[in-house]
Amino acid sequence: MKLVVATRNRHKLKEIQALFGNLPVQLIDLADFPDLGPVEENGSTLQENALLKARAAQRALGLPAIADDTGLEVDALDGAPGIRSARFSGPRATYSRNVDLLLEKLAGVPEGQRTGRFRTCAVYVDDRQELIAEGAMAGRITFEPRGDNGFGYDPVFLPDGQEQTFAEMPAELKDRISHRARAFGALRDALERNIFPITKEEAPAQTH
Repeated sequence: MKLVVATRNRHKLKEIQALFGNLPVQLIDLADFPDLGPVEENGSTLQENALLKARAAQRALGLPAIADDTGLEVDALDGAPGIRSARFSGPRATYSRNVDLLLEKLAGVPEGQRTGRFRTCAVYVDDRQELIAEGAMAGRITFEPRGDNGFGYDPVFLPDGQEQTFAEMPAELKDRISHRARAFGALRDALERNIFPITKEEAPAQTH
């Protein structure tokens, strides 16, 4: 089964491929369809934006689509950047500009008050149904970027219970514990229940 991931972010596609490795699907992304224009993410929630992207891809390509939207919620900034995380530093936002602005806004905020969380909503859309899943990861914002892996705010996000930022840890560990891993893990489980149900006849025989 071919599934389109409504993104042109190859980092994100790679993470989702790792998470969906046990499903009988071929994942492609929008980089394979350069004529498709961007979707205006004007929803008021992560779920609304994820659905906007997945519905647009499904309608345009006639393929089942999955999409997600992720926000970083920082307590000291009253939940910002939140839904505006990708565009935090303006219309020409880049990963580095977003990180720089975040650290600038948190200048002088002590370690104990730099708490926050990543939140992801992941969705599946086909011509018959929509599936929705969510995942979150709590942590705190470091004082400076650390690590070269990952993308986005990964260099300044230290997950609770870890000694490495997302950008310092191996991809295998991040893929196992992150907010996106939790959201897409829940979505994968929903797909297994609703789209790829394993019947007793299909289940492998037990040997003793």
